[in-house]
Amino acid sequence: MLGIPRRYSHFVFGVIQSGLTSLIAAGIASFPAPGAKVFLAHWMVSWLVAWAAMLPIVLLAAPAIRAFSLRLTREERAR
Repeated sequence: MLGIPRRYSHFVFGVIQSGLTSLIAAGIASFPAPGAKVFLAHWMVSWLVAWAAMLPIVLLAAPAIRAFSLRLTREERAR
């Protein structure tokens, strides 16, 4: 493992989450490409642009989303 300090886990999560989400979304958007070579080229360029756009948004929005989701839910009681 990389040994990144745990206090940076929010940033590691954001990088992984935004990368995976933008990879899948770019692949779906690139699917109508006329051939495999064009598809892969379009997919990779689209993914890099989408990831560059989404990474700062995810890093800034994740704490607010987490806080909001905690307000919408409650702790489960032990039975």
